[in-house]
Amino acid sequence: MPDYDQPSESDHPLDLRRWPDIEADNLFAVDAADRLILDEAAPFLAGTAPGQVVVIGDNYGALTLGAIDRFGLADIRVHQDRALGEQALDANADALGISGYRHLSLDAELLSDATVVLLRLPRSLDALDEIASLIAGFADASTVVIAGGRIKHLTPAMNDVLLRHFGRLDVTHARQKARVLIARESRGAGASISSYPHREFHADLGIWICAHGGAFAGTKVDIGTRFLLEVTDQMKVDATSAIDLGSGTGLIAAALALRRPEITVIATDQSAVAVASTRATAEANGVSDRVTAVRDIGLSNQPDASADLILLNPPFHIEGTVHLGEALRLFEDAGRVLRPGGELWTVFNSNLGYRSTLSRVVGPTRQVARNTKFSVMVSTRE
Repeated sequence: MPDYDQPSESDHPLDLRRWPDIEADNLFAVDAADRLILDEAAPFLAGTAPGQVVVIGDNYGALTLGAIDRFGLADIRVHQDRALGEQALDANADALGISGYRHLSLDAELLSDATVVLLRLPRSLDALDEIASLIAGFADASTVVIAGGRIKHLTPAMNDVLLRHFGRLDVTHARQKARVLIARESRGAGASISSYPHREFHADLGIWICAHGGAFAGTKVDIGTRFLLEVTDQMKVDATSAIDLGSGTGLIAAALALRRPEITVIATDQSAVAVASTRATAEANGVSDRVTAVRDIGLSNQPDASADLILLNPPFHIEGTVHLGEALRLFEDAGRVLRPGGELWTVFNSNLGYRSTLSRVVGPTRQVARNTKFSVMVSTRE
């Protein structure tokens, strides 16, 4: 274990950027948790063969590129839920002239025969449970998981989740407000068969919701989305093509397809977990023939002037910090992809004041509904 009174070997990390993700003075590509994970992993990484190391949840490449640069590793298998994270890793690798990794889905191909897993702990316990169950089920029996995060995002319940799938858990000392959990002695596939996606039927909406670990709101209906669903009958009556932008579990896409049988829906999200959840929700509700789930950063792969209707419950946080940059990018994408006369329907906390921004980047915007917390707006592309 490192001497916490001395600087770590990785106190001076590679110069990484968040780009093409949002960049700001208070948003960072590398943090203390990345550095601590690499330090704690050092004795386990020594002597590993190419292909034996897996990285899960790397934000912008600090773990993957740091492991290659510092330990000379090759053929690292990497899974990042966010497509922006993948692009940032590739951009940083190109800038630094580093290679030796490959992107994979969260499945057997990623984890088979792995002996060391470097993991940025997700905030969701369900996400951690699904990841841990897959590691224990597919990786080598001797696998060691070095999992870390910022202390403010860690809870004792994470220990319980890991111990559900591993027989031994060691907790490191804190350093620079970060901590690492080291899990080993896998309980094996028999004890760790994944139960995901979870599913729940909501009788009031007449709809199944399916969710993989970490999908926004899980199998529940968040109150903003519920408010938006109350006005689907007012949305562009002659629409035949719609987009659920930031689909999450696919609830909006499936509900729209059920209520409007003349509409085909593209459900897009940059999260691999969200796309998998959306597909499962569409299948569970019998609308997979009219709902297509795609992994995309905003609407970057959608052609100009191609949609009649777009629905959006926009984010207003980035990593726990209130930041409107992501919402603005989604509004701009919607304005580009809508046909003339097409409509963007949004729901958001009323105090955010998005109306003027929507009018500027999409078109004339009016309030359709408002309650004590949320506003629903419709913006029409001219």
